Amino acid sequence: MIERRRSPRRWRCAVLVSAVAVTALTLSACGTASPNAAGRVQAVGAENQYANVISQIGGKYVQVSAIMSNPSTDPHSFEVSTSVARSIASAQLVVQNGLGYDEFMNQLESASPTTSRDVIDVQSVVGLANDTKNPHLWYDPSAMDKTAVKIEKDLSKIAPSHERYFATRLNAFRISMLHLANVVADFRHQFAGAKVATTEPVADYLLRDLGLDNVTPFRFQADVMNGVDPSPEDIALQQSFSTSHVVKVFCYNAQVSSTVTESLRSLAEKSGVPVVAFYETMPTPGYDYQSWMRAEIAALTKALTTNTSTKEL
Repeated sequence: MIERRRSPRRWRCAVLVSAVAVTALTLSACGTASPNAAGRVQAVGAENQYANVISQIGGKYVQVSAIMSNPSTDPHSFEVSTSVARSIASAQLVVQNGLGYDEFMNQLESASPTTSRDVIDVQSVVGLANDTKNPHLWYDPSAMDKTAVKIEKDLSKIAPSHERYFATRLNAFRISMLHLANVVADFRHQFAGAKVATTEPVADYLLRDLGLDNVTPFRFQADVMNGVDPSPEDIALQQSFSTSHVVKVFCYNAQVSSTVTESLRSLAEKSGVPVVAFYETMPTPGYDYQSWMRAEIAALTKALTTNTSTKEL
């Protein structure tokens, strides 16, 4: 867990502009992106959860890399290296979140323009406006399902000889997502209306689908997400949720903390309120997107049934 105060909403990326420019010029001189020697499509996921979905659809015919893949680091303080620039410059398919969450991707794509690169922006796939307040779209399973459909469609255009293979793998993915939907529905049937508190809107889409009542005001969540000090009144309100046992679970961002969020988590534990960790980057190894979501739901179930905390997946 990283303790860090963050700048408002956008990624604070230390992009080495000159190095990126040199890399882009070098790769541009080599022509457009193309499959590697093994004939695999070159693909990049801005976050490893998106890279995982690409891999699930593309299988043996796609070589995938993830830009953000370390759940132990602050994803809002990512330094873009020349190797990252090379990956993006040579990619035929890129999947990124949008909503300003991974804005550095747009900068790098512009630095190495090519007509052969297909960029999937999840924000656009699900039709969200630019002023959407919560950018953590991967916690919405329906958004990930729509993204997988788009990935299969675009891979089939890039490598049409493998269209049937990609379609078969998409079908398997969507069956797995139906299983996840059943897990969500079972949880909702059992625990709908249970009150929880959060530090940030990291898992808000999933909490909504699960039928949980997130009593934390969004202004507090947004302040923490954007590196702004919450008001004393909102901090006091958050404290009362634990001390007065208003909430059954305290949910927090496992990757980024502050003095305020650490004190609130500690207070919840001292008050007998179980805490559950949520991540902005998929924990690895051992997870794919679906099993990650099921693990988070299992942690919430354990908290609500046995009052047990899950501080790490």
